Amino acid sequence: MRVSLIVLTYNWPQALALTLASIARQTRLPDQVVVTDDGSTAQTRELVEREAGRFPVPLVHVWQEDDGFRAARARNRGIAASRGDYVVIVDGDMLLHPRFLADHLDFALPDRFLAGGRLRATARETARLLGGGEPVFRPWMDGQFDAPHDFRRYHALRWPWLARRKASGRRGRIMSCNMSFWRADLERVNGFDEAMEGYGSEDLELGARLENAGVPRRQLKFAGLAVHLHHDSRAPDDPNDLSMPNNRILHQTRRSGRTRCTLGLDQHLREFAPPRDVAAPVERSA
Repeated sequence: MRVSLIVLTYNWPQALALTLASIARQTRLPDQVVVTDDGSTAQTRELVEREAGRFPVPLVHVWQEDDGFRAARARNRGIAASRGDYVVIVDGDMLLHPRFLADHLDFALPDRFLAGGRLRATARETARLLGGGEPVFRPWMDGQFDAPHDFRRYHALRWPWLARRKASGRRGRIMSCNMSFWRADLERVNGFDEAMEGYGSEDLELGARLENAGVPRRQLKFAGLAVHLHHDSRAPDDPNDLSMPNNRILHQTRRSGRTRCTLGLDQHLREFAPPRDVAAPVERSA
């Protein structure tokens, strides 16, 4: 199968360069990488253009105007521009284990999506990595493991045999920095809900619609590892805080059982549709 890797970015080309370098080192390369950009300045475009000339697989840049935090829309545009049967989504501040993509493909099953996690680097470790240091995928890495929805230290071990035991469980949080899907399933639920603007819960809401549609998740732990670079976070602590508009949409999706959003992926499919082949002449019957 053909695999597309979607990378969301916004105005941090130094981090994006490390993400792309980690993708280029994958033991199983994607067939295509789409950098989907939520309105970065020209620095990011110039970086992607430079990398595209030497990248081991096709690398494209999809940009939208900077009009606030519109990650749902940016990811939908990246998915629309992709050509893979299977779609893996990461953020442009994630350094991927060399077997990250191979793990996602090893654990992919029909009518399922995968939800992985992240190993959060400290500010000190992030400075080391941005300075050219190699990421550490070990429990003793210089990381932060205190957030309730993040990986613990022991999750920094890559143990595929244990990952298979954990994959059937439902403990752990859906995080759009490390997810993968069959494209057909994304089209079925119409991708991310673009009514959700501003930070938070668009990944949980997509997961809820997929599960409502009979596409349950597999939790990916002890495989599909990635180090997340430190930066100031705008993440809400509680996805059940109904004072936040995105959380109200999430709550409504869970309560109603809806499977498809109105403002979603289908708005962008025509823009990124591949050119049609020239039709072959039709033979006339006698």
